[in-house]
Amino acid sequence: MWESFLIDDWHQIVRAVVSAGLLYGFVILSVRVSGKRSTSQMNNFDWVVTVAIGSLMASGILLKDVSLLESMIAIATLLGLQFLLTWAMLRWQPLEDLVRADPRLLFHEGEFLWEAMRRERVCKQEVLSAIRANGMRDLDEVQCVILETNASLSVLPRPEGDGGRRALQDVHGINIES
Repeated sequence: MWESFLIDDWHQIVRAVVSAGLLYGFVILSVRVSGKRSTSQMNNFDWVVTVAIGSLMASGILLKDVSLLESMIAIATLLGLQFLLTWAMLRWQPLEDLVRADPRLLFHEGEFLWEAMRRERVCKQEVLSAIRANGMRDLDEVQCVILETNASLSVLPRPEGDGGRRALQDVHGINIES
């Protein structure tokens, strides 16, 4: 009784195990060839590629009407497109500006930047949580909080002296005098 509930067809189980193993090996090899960025989360497009690879793998493993070769071709195509996009971004600034988001300042010198937070859809509690996660108890300890291009929050402590300004030069909302 339980066997029919858990297993419909042993052939499908064997197919899933073999497909999973082959696709896993293929993805490892493909990522190794295409570079670390293909599964990074440097920006939203990298994240989309990572999620899509997982979905394509699952389709090739579980769906009867999606062949192993079709999944491999789709994954290779996605990685190839990701490679071409990042290659082109390095060579053509307007494309990089279109694709890559700028970091955005959300908190600076004791003040929440409400308009920037609203645009980025980040609430005060998320900024405070990031500050606490960085071991800070008082807002006076914080120079700024930045929403990075990969959607993480960077918390920079208030510097001693005048150091640390060069890392802030590309952050939207802050002016650094050289």
